[in-house]
Amino acid sequence: MTENLTNSALTSKNNTGTKSGTDRKVTLLGLGAMGGALARAWLAAGYDVTVWNRTPARATALAEEGARVASSVAEAVAAGPLIVTVLLDDASVASALDGVDLNGKDLVDLTTGTPGSARARAKWAAGRGARFLDGGIMAVPPMVGVPEAGGYVFYSGSRDLFDARRDTLAVPLGTHFVGTDAGFAALHDIALLSGMYGMFAGVTHAFALIRGEQDIKPSEFAPLLAGWLGAMSGMVHDTAARLESGDYTTGVVSGLGMQAAGVPTFTGTAEQYGVSTELLAPVFALMRRRVAEGGGAMDTAALVDALRG
Repeated sequence: MTENLTNSALTSKNNTGTKSGTDRKVTLLGLGAMGGALARAWLAAGYDVTVWNRTPARATALAEEGARVASSVAEAVAAGPLIVTVLLDDASVASALDGVDLNGKDLVDLTTGTPGSARARAKWAAGRGARFLDGGIMAVPPMVGVPEAGGYVFYSGSRDLFDARRDTLAVPLGTHFVGTDAGFAALHDIALLSGMYGMFAGVTHAFALIRGEQDIKPSEFAPLLAGWLGAMSGMVHDTAARLESGDYTTGVVSGLGMQAAGVPTFTGTAEQYGVSTELLAPVFALMRRRVAEGGGAMDTAALVDALRG
């Protein structure tokens, strides 16, 4: 079950008159590019922000902008009830919070990790007396604090924590609650990014093909490629419908058999232009395997189950 996106700074600012001093406190651990952007968004919205970073120099600019700089993690955590971590990895979270009193705290971990590490961290936090949310940030630092940029964060874990801190969490980026399983935020994050990298692979191969032709300018080819990818993006909805129904053959326009038969055209063209097929070869191999298993009339949605073995 998912929660609709909520917008950021404007929502929080409109509610500032009803918030207590405690509700206006945020402790942020980690001041890399993303951590610094989050801190500035909360400061701009009038929040009382305490920051800590392993390299203290990174906190200097934020101190000048109104942040309280803690000399230790323990001091930072003691400053308020809401603790947000944006550190290098899960091991860094464990190291930073080792031995720190988290009893009664709300811990929101925006550190990139796996679904498994998020679930383990949730149990760890519960054992320390803290409520826990894991977050997957779907944005880059320049999008933080800019609602129209469309950035947001997937959240999963304690629903009570999310409901209690929703306004605060929505200040820097939109919020999207995806379930009480603490691993779901990371799963959504990695699934979307996996789709992105698959697209990057296709885009890279496409540009590699036209790269050797002096009469085809990348800047002129780009809008054609973007338009084509946009037109094809609707297939994700058809794929979802087929996965839920289990019907991979009704109304198929181009079955796997037909697509697999065209593979030599792609590989032959790449060979003529001296372009490696290493980015496309895996999906072609998966198509051929599914066809060999009798799935020639099936839609590409059938590759999802094939990929899972």
